[in-house]
Amino acid sequence: MEAYNESLSLDKAFYAEDIDGSIAWARANKNAGILTEKEFKEIERGFVMVRKEWDSDSFQIKPGVDERLWLRKKLHQIEDHLTSLLKVIVSRAENDIDLLLPGYTHLQRAQPVRWSHWLLNYGACFARDLRALEFVIQELNYCPLGCGALSGNVFNIDRRAIADELGFKELCMNSMDAVSDRDFLLKTMGWGSDFMLHVSRIAEDLCIYSSQEFGFVKLADAYSTGSSLMPQKK
Repeated sequence: MEAYNESLSLDKAFYAEDIDGSIAWARANKNAGILTEKEFKEIERGFVMVRKEWDSDSFQIKPGVDERLWLRKKLHQIEDHLTSLLKVIVSRAENDIDLLLPGYTHLQRAQPVRWSHWLLNYGACFARDLRALEFVIQELNYCPLGCGALSGNVFNIDRRAIADELGFKELCMNSMDAVSDRDFLLKTMGWGSDFMLHVSRIAEDLCIYSSQEFGFVKLADAYSTGSSLMPQKK
């Protein structure tokens, strides 16, 4: 049963977000008059120490908050990488505008196309992914902290101040929905599936175009592997 119920080995990835949420919650309790300034400072100091020296599993995860904070940070990182990729695609399309190659249907030569047109094909895919990612980030950027187990709290906590401190755009408006909602995880996984389909497409094209039969591109050794039995393969 312990092995079945245990989740701390996975939840510990959220420790930094858990600390941020705990400090914000303590500050809200101080502002509501439940904690004194001295008590809050001691709590904050303790959490700062834990952040610096964290090497144990002695904290309680608040998954609804931590998942949103952690996922938002990771999705913003992906957003930055995706934006950089789009800039590279556009730049290469501009620089290589005069390069021509055969366009294929069913792996048969069909019509001549510009290399830049092929690049911008995937630029269009990834631009669509970027817009969809921005929507996913908006959907998870709601603060559930202060909703309690299911029916809120009676401490006159300023939830708006907590949301602002943690960078949330809006509040979860219904406490029962807030503690049960994991739609943002499903939306993230759905987005990831679409995105990886596009990554798979461009990867397969590059694998084919770099083969000896096609020879349109050459992959750098830093991003390639070979065969120990057939050294001519890359």
